[in-house]
Amino acid sequence: MKIKNICCIGAGYVGGPTMAVIAQKCPKVKVTVVDINEQRIQLWNDPDVNNIPVYEPGLSEIVEEARGRNLFFSTDVEKAIDEADMIFISVNTPTKTYGIGKGMAADLKWIELCARQIAEVSKSDKIVIEKSTLPVRTAAALKDILDSTGNGVKFQILSNPEFLAEGTAVEDLRNPDRVLIGGDIDSEEGREAMDALVNIYASWVPKEKILTTNVWSSELSKLTANAFLAQRVSSINAISELCEKTGADVNEVAKAVGMDSRVGPKFLKASVGFGGSCFQKDILNLVYIARSFNLQEVADYWEQVIIMNDHQKRRFAANMVRTMYNTVADKKIAILGWAFKKDTNDTRESAAIYVADYLLNEQAEILVYDPKVTAEQIYSDLDYLGSRSNDANRQAVTVVNDPMQACKGAHAIAVLTEWDEFRQLDWQEVYDNMLKPAFLFDGRRLLRPDTKREIGFEFYAIGN
Repeated sequence: MKIKNICCIGAGYVGGPTMAVIAQKCPKVKVTVVDINEQRIQLWNDPDVNNIPVYEPGLSEIVEEARGRNLFFSTDVEKAIDEADMIFISVNTPTKTYGIGKGMAADLKWIELCARQIAEVSKSDKIVIEKSTLPVRTAAALKDILDSTGNGVKFQILSNPEFLAEGTAVEDLRNPDRVLIGGDIDSEEGREAMDALVNIYASWVPKEKILTTNVWSSELSKLTANAFLAQRVSSINAISELCEKTGADVNEVAKAVGMDSRVGPKFLKASVGFGGSCFQKDILNLVYIARSFNLQEVADYWEQVIIMNDHQKRRFAANMVRTMYNTVADKKIAILGWAFKKDTNDTRESAAIYVADYLLNEQAEILVYDPKVTAEQIYSDLDYLGSRSNDANRQAVTVVNDPMQACKGAHAIAVLTEWDEFRQLDWQEVYDNMLKPAFLFDGRRLLRPDTKREIGFEFYAIGN
């Protein structure tokens, strides 16, 4: 089956970059990314590619190369579905905030709406691909909906989970560790659909890196991969607290442990906690699935990863208050970094949101600087928590466009995203313009403690 037209429903952090790279690598395939969010599509079509809504190093250049040639962004969802041979579903699947499974299960309403729209619009056979992170056996629900149209159109459902790390998404897409494709391996039609997607990726990915499985294994592999990575972060963060009590240095411990070839060095960086769109959501989903099958010990095991992550954020903020003489009321605190990690403008589940919320509950005055996150997004993140009124958030939090402005006159600074530019700040000037004693809290172990203490900072870092 030769694919000529691809449609992707969802122009977010997964759909946008993935389709841009597919369009770049497959110039003879027309790729259309659709979204009902008109503002987002306008930004993807902005003549200045630096204004596209997703910041990833190298992405703007790819969009500039392919857009208008074989990469298109549109709000006409039905037209793109109708023309497509292959449809990627890449919409949001947040954790439910209501009803059965509240706080753990994935909310699949957008997935179901996509399936119903595809079923309604389609006049020819389609390959439908789950790109969003989904619970195991979601493909069965999709197939039920799509096969119930009664109009004779045949659908093949594939699972193709993304394993992108935000901040390195373009490189991850260009040179992936693996591409995972799950489908109906027991039918000829299923195998043909899988081959069609394999051939798309094989345009640039070596075939030995493209794995094919049944659809259930593919769905579960995505949740499991993120759970394992998050588990490593929570593990080293648990050790970081022990290091602070015993005089050990968590970086030295992580280096020693990471040199063991059975363990490896990746994801052993102690921090104020992990964030992002996937880790917490996927683990909660795993916990919910385990509980639904009455696997309580399995559920409790994975839930502890989340409990440890929440604890790390709380104790970092509590340590700030305790260090500053048990009160931060009316004190000016600069937060450097709001994105959940460097080289992205994604703030979902960012540790900065929860540290700021804790400090606001202690009546601190907060100034925020992040090079890629807008003020509108920062206020939206705080408003979503519902800890106080929207007006109260705007009165207590000021967003600025210069890190030096954020730090001027501050009692304390908290580094909460590991942006490289924070290493290069004139820390002597920062210190000179702060109230004394000048407190500096490094939640990412980005800065050198010795040089900061020589300047005069009261310096505190995770795991040190």
